[in-house]
Amino acid sequence: MAKFYRYRLPPWLRKCIFVLEKCSLPIMIYQNIRTFFIPTTLDVLLTAIVTGLFCCFYFDVI
Repeated sequence: MAKFYRYRLPPWLRKCIFVLEKCSLPIMIYQNIRTFFIPTTLDVLLTAIVTGLFCCFYFDVI
């Protein structure tokens, strides 16, 4: 099985991935602060999803 290679994707999808990668850190920081002050089930779930997405981008999984 070949490793996922993002540069072989269509240009529009590659651009969407790059924008999402750059926006994931501010969104994660905001969501963590929001979850710290008002912890609801939805906030905890969103924090887990956004943190997992950021980790995937950071470790080059996506």
